[in-house]
Amino acid sequence: MAKVLTNMALGGFALVIILGLVVVTKTLLHTPPPFDDIAAVDIQLDEANLAANLSAAIRFKTISYQASTGKQNTEFSDFIAWVIATYPEVNQVLELELLNQSMLYKWQGLDTTLKPILLTGHYDVVPVIPGSEDKWQQPPFSGNIVDGVIWGRGALDDKSGVVGILQAVTYLLDQGFQPQRTIYLSFGHDEEIGGRNGAGAVTALLKQQGVQLAWSLDEGSFVFDGIFPGLETLLASINVAEKGSVTLDIVATAPGGHSSMPPRNNAVSDLAKAITKLQDNPVPGGLSGLSTQMFDNVSRYMPFTMRGLFANQWLFGPIIDQQLSASTTTNAMLRTTTAPTMLSGSVKTNVLPIEAIATVNFRIHPRDNMQSIENYVTQLVASDTISVRRRGGINASAVSDWQASGYAAIAQSMREVYGDIAVAPGLMIAGSDSKHYGQVADNAYRFNPFILTSQDLTGFHGTNEKISVQNFAQGVRGYIQVIRNGSRR
Repeated sequence: MAKVLTNMALGGFALVIILGLVVVTKTLLHTPPPFDDIAAVDIQLDEANLAANLSAAIRFKTISYQASTGKQNTEFSDFIAWVIATYPEVNQVLELELLNQSMLYKWQGLDTTLKPILLTGHYDVVPVIPGSEDKWQQPPFSGNIVDGVIWGRGALDDKSGVVGILQAVTYLLDQGFQPQRTIYLSFGHDEEIGGRNGAGAVTALLKQQGVQLAWSLDEGSFVFDGIFPGLETLLASINVAEKGSVTLDIVATAPGGHSSMPPRNNAVSDLAKAITKLQDNPVPGGLSGLSTQMFDNVSRYMPFTMRGLFANQWLFGPIIDQQLSASTTTNAMLRTTTAPTMLSGSVKTNVLPIEAIATVNFRIHPRDNMQSIENYVTQLVASDTISVRRRGGINASAVSDWQASGYAAIAQSMREVYGDIAVAPGLMIAGSDSKHYGQVADNAYRFNPFILTSQDLTGFHGTNEKISVQNFAQGVRGYIQVIRNGSRR
């Protein structure tokens, strides 16, 4: 018996040794892919002038309110006039067409046999949350430049993109650059409320003209600095898809009555249990498809221990999923997310409701769709007193090809500007005008060439939105290279 136990122990020890060797070997091989030597570009820019122009753009209160009655049309028309006056070279060489209040420029290429490309952004912004104005370090529409930082709504989302593209085109025109491909520039005026009359109208026009784009580049991800735990280099996350969205009403019904004689369960308590069940049972996700590709690329730049986990997903998959699911940012990249956002019940404090409603917004991962999410929720919470109603939504976009030349041009441009950084395909967890533009593009990418830190995240649709002068200028260099490289491929 002792001999048998000894042999079993030796066998187990040998198995552990073999397993350890496999893990270490796979980790050592899990390294960044070889890149061609890419020389850094030297692009001299007047950074003070760039900052002044972005500052001026921010001062236009081009706010998209959910209700059209709040819109200040003169702010939008004044912004368009400002673009025309501030960028005379662009407006002399490129053809401009206005669609509603969106601007579509066409820069004719030398080779008409090549498919065109599109660079786009939006100049409308969300409102400042009423009552939060005093929380801003600088007034939200001042465009103030203080200690090398440009403050105001649109500094990140997305006037920096619009002004950055215009500055890049101006620089290239001054250099005598002529694109091989035709380049379109589209600056939307209603992205924050769906883009139907802006990007939607541009897309309809391109369809009518028979234009099929090789690729488009819209707002989306950024050059991340410190946002991914364990990543010690900058990461250019080029989004190749964006999530969809569906909104469901979870409806609880009950007889109602007077609050002085409450039953053990009523519509509100039944609804609370249903919402708790939704929160406790998130839509299944995990690393697969695009998510796998993204984290496989990113993890190659991480320290040895983290690389070991991702290099050996066959062994550490549950640990990886647990860790990524614990972070709101990475969890959103793994699955369709669940967000209860609105509640309604009784009309009076002493009246038991006959109907209580929770409105829940789901951001749909490309592996899911609106119907599959509705089915999942119905199976999870529906009962004699609980029903599920769909309000509306849109499915996730198609996943664009990260092996295509357009993606390669963007990736090369970022390494020319930022050095030997990590580059990976990503998933946009919000929405963009690419849901329109993607209809006329072989591939639709979503990426802004500016650096983003975790401290910047609250600026999106929140408080103290800002960008440094240096960061903005570096992003303009990124756009210059994207146009250079993308227009000749």
